[in-house]
Amino acid sequence: MNKKHRTFIAINLPGDVKKALAGYQKKWADVPAKWTDLDNLHITLVFLGDLTDIELGEVCLAVKEVAKNHQAFNLNLNKVAYGPTDKIPPRYIWAGGEESNEAILLKRDLDNALSEIVRFSLDEKTFNLHITLARINSMAWRAIEPEERTEVNEIIELPFTVESIEVMESELTRLGPRYTIIESHTLN
Repeated sequence: MNKKHRTFIAINLPGDVKKALAGYQKKWADVPAKWTDLDNLHITLVFLGDLTDIELGEVCLAVKEVAKNHQAFNLNLNKVAYGPTDKIPPRYIWAGGEESNEAILLKRDLDNALSEIVRFSLDEKTFNLHITLARINSMAWRAIEPEERTEVNEIIELPFTVESIEVMESELTRLGPRYTIIESHTLN
């Protein structure tokens, strides 16, 4: 039987940015949520789902080619809030960033290159730069009186440079997901 690889393409964060974001777990410890492990903090560009070994190899080659056509660029994370903003109860606590033309173009090129290799659902929504910091326990959140719910809404300033993109594998374990870098491709 062929092993399937639960695969996504991501921007991994520098260590200092991960540490700064992980610090919010202490600040909002009373929010009923499961916090993302420091090592798992990333920005998902494309989620591909389960791939065969052959598809994974083709994806790695395509991502390498896309990376060659993009230069390193800067991103700035500027807020931490509940999300999505239109959902009650919220599903996440996430860090969001300023809109980035470079990130939007990179995602578009990845979508185009990868849709020729793998059948996956293209996200029709505008690319929303975010990092999932925690997943809200909706039952526990609803049990808290509205006026007693912790407000999560903070303006931040966390700039960093994106120098590479990674082909990642997600393995679901009893302790939560474990992400592994399959290949890293430097942006020119």
